[in-house]
Amino acid sequence: MSHPHHRRPARRTAIALSLAVAAFAIGNVSAAEREPVLSKVVANAMKRDLGMNDAQLAQYFNAERTAYVNEARVTKQLGDRYAGSWLERGADGNYRYVAATTGSTKAANVGGIEVRQHRYTLRQLRNAAAELDAIHAGTMQKSRLSGVHAWAVDVPNNRVVVTVAAGHALRAADFVAASSIDPDMIRFELSPYQAPTPFLNVIGGSEYQSGGGLCSIGFSVTRGATKGFATAGHCGGVGTQVRLSGTLVGSVQGQFYPSGDQAWANVRSTDTLFGQVTKYNGTVQRVLGSTVAPIGAAVCRSGRTTGWRCGTIVSYNNSANYGTGVVNGLTRSTACAGQGDSGGSWITGAGQAQGVTSGGQLPAGSSNNCGVASPITWFQPINPILSRFGLTLVLG
Repeated sequence: MSHPHHRRPARRTAIALSLAVAAFAIGNVSAAEREPVLSKVVANAMKRDLGMNDAQLAQYFNAERTAYVNEARVTKQLGDRYAGSWLERGADGNYRYVAATTGSTKAANVGGIEVRQHRYTLRQLRNAAAELDAIHAGTMQKSRLSGVHAWAVDVPNNRVVVTVAAGHALRAADFVAASSIDPDMIRFELSPYQAPTPFLNVIGGSEYQSGGGLCSIGFSVTRGATKGFATAGHCGGVGTQVRLSGTLVGSVQGQFYPSGDQAWANVRSTDTLFGQVTKYNGTVQRVLGSTVAPIGAAVCRSGRTTGWRCGTIVSYNNSANYGTGVVNGLTRSTACAGQGDSGGSWITGAGQAQGVTSGGQLPAGSSNNCGVASPITWFQPINPILSRFGLTLVLG
């Protein structure tokens, strides 16, 4: 650890108390991009997995549109006191767009958007999560952090959440105590699940064979005249052969892992690329762009193991400790997934590509988390993949 050891006992005490209490406890887009492109199959999946009726589904898209249109303006107007914004579902099942400030809510004039008062700015929370990233990166003995499953900013609750396995509270306390973070900023969540694991044997969208395993195609992409697809970095390193239906079509051309979970592979010039995501029922979802959805937004994912599943976005910039390394920059969702879904597509009902399946937390003895009440699943956002490798998303 890079911080003085004499600070640890007092900080550990404060943090351990917090642990005990916590036990189990966008930019501008065009009108076309905001217009929902919703098939009956997508609508039914969202209603099934999110417990919506037809009226609530329509109301959700109105709230989502409000978020897209107003996020940049709200961020600018609240300035240095901006504490984040999100989509929130009320007890009546309806959604609303909410923003937060560390200043006076009465002085926050953001044109009819509900504004709540928070203690910490979004920048403070992000800086705290980044400090935890740095502490992990500087820890020589990674086994000392075994049991610390993940950490990320929880915008609606204005905290940095650290997820820890039962029996590893002191390790989590030491982890946070090595930082300069205000202990009140931290919320600990005790996890009943196994340690995070990448979803190997995954297919995001359509199945492909990568080396000795199975993964999913995320999204069709091009790099100049070269055809290919984006997928998860843990599915294979550069040079790993890629097969579709048993036929060798190319290899992994770029990988960024484990700091991120990013990769892309090429295919043959004779192969046809489609800007679509399979819903595993004979129909597809068109890909219309890659505008980042707000926290609380509905999102659906596709993979060979568990098919087409929907959930909501919980938080951005999660860091998941996969044991072999921490993957940063992940988005957490409540959509379930399983082993064999890695690399698969995440997309909104409005056709905006969000990312590719990275991993999640599974109940002991299970290969997926679709049987739990609140699944924890992470995806690697698509835009950083496109940017890192100079790729262009194929639209449908």
